[in-house]
Amino acid sequence: MSKDLLFEIGLEEVPARFLRAAMEQLQDKLVKWLDASRIAHGEVTAFATPRRLAVWVQNVADKQEDVSEEVKGPSRKIALDDSGQWSKAALGFAKSQGVDPESFTFKELGGVEYIYVTKNSVGVDTKSILSEGLLGILTSMTFPKNMRWGAHEFKFVRPIKWMVAMLGSETVDLEITGVKAGNVTRGHRFLGGEAVIPEASAYRDVLREQHVIVDVDERQEMIVSQIQALAQEKDWNIAIKDDLLEEVLFLVETPTVLYGSFDSSFLHIPQEVLITSMREHQRYFPVLDKQGQLLPYFVTVRSGDSRSLDVIARGNEKVLRARLSDAKFFYEEDQKLQIKDALSKLESIVFHEELGTIGDKVRRIRRISDQLSAKLNVSADAADSVSRAADICKFDLVTQMVYEFPELQGVMGEDYARKAGEKEHVAKAVFEHYQPRFAGDSVPSTMVGSIVSIADKIDTIVGCFSIGIIPTGSQDPYALRRQAAGIVQIILEH
Repeated sequence: MSKDLLFEIGLEEVPARFLRAAMEQLQDKLVKWLDASRIAHGEVTAFATPRRLAVWVQNVADKQEDVSEEVKGPSRKIALDDSGQWSKAALGFAKSQGVDPESFTFKELGGVEYIYVTKNSVGVDTKSILSEGLLGILTSMTFPKNMRWGAHEFKFVRPIKWMVAMLGSETVDLEITGVKAGNVTRGHRFLGGEAVIPEASAYRDVLREQHVIVDVDERQEMIVSQIQALAQEKDWNIAIKDDLLEEVLFLVETPTVLYGSFDSSFLHIPQEVLITSMREHQRYFPVLDKQGQLLPYFVTVRSGDSRSLDVIARGNEKVLRARLSDAKFFYEEDQKLQIKDALSKLESIVFHEELGTIGDKVRRIRRISDQLSAKLNVSADAADSVSRAADICKFDLVTQMVYEFPELQGVMGEDYARKAGEKEHVAKAVFEHYQPRFAGDSVPSTMVGSIVSIADKIDTIVGCFSIGIIPTGSQDPYALRRQAAGIVQIILEH
């Protein structure tokens, strides 16, 4: 007879970026333990919300499988002494296997006779070993960061507040840090409460009644479908970025999508700045029109029901207004900075202690760029543009906007350079010299951008190799492989 197994670990809120890996780790460890323990089982499903990790295993056998194992020992020549008695080697083998020497049999293998012993192991009840097994799984889990709490020496990703361990309708005896497992789970922090789980198989339904959608895929489908419905209703294009969706997915237990607005006067700021501020600081989804231009709206996901959404929206609008005001201030202050003053500040920023400052790196990029221009026989005007682009390619690293949002390096440089009166292809090269930034990214579209990009990457690769920073199978802290692949990609596409 088989029963379903449920193991839930209730926690204080876990950082969203840890949850998927932790969920998969718990599932993997439990499956490996069941297999190693000879316990047959059916489908395994893992769950996670900000306050819990759980695994549900269907059709778990009520006892271990019996096993009969034949073990090979020493050869006959070694197992018997000159008088035909069992040798010390044979007696030692018998002791190690927990059998009587009289149970030995001889079998030929490869023309040599060996002693064999057959070991029979009768399976025990699954429930009798579950406590030890689940405790071992719990204590073996690892996380990027751990916590200790109270007077306990045990470390975990966040303090354990409750546990559920059930085989069918029976609870499993399990305790750690003073928390004893039972059949009582906890629902949504504000909308739900404690709830008894009558059977392991009822877990999802019980939590649904307590306003918790514990299934990760179901929760994601709810978020995406609600966003798509809102986009269709308003005729919007709501940009769903995968990594943002992943984070929001593990920030909520019952997802409800809502939208808000912000003052359209902020739209004079480059939309990359506004989008980055909304995504990185507030976990909002930006709203675009059919032409890909940002609209003065945002979409967010609350962990709760649809009551008082207008109040929630106003609260989010107030917070976003402050964030965008900061971005506006940074943007306006940055434009007061002259490019030549920004370049002088690069002399105080260390690129690497053995390779000098960013200013030193810029001068190397300029020399390499000039040499590439000469080799490629570009026109005098293009060569001048390459030199200028190389000179200013890193100037935006000292701006307040890039300090606040490092991922906007190059983006802000292009905008500021254009506003400072630089030639269009020079301004564009300030952004393009970072391309390709990742696998599948576009290469620079201009010759100027391509030359400076290759020069920057050559400098990084040669510089790192010259001081012994060489990629290994597991480490490449300066992304030298990506830099080399980028050079090849640019050459192939130009």
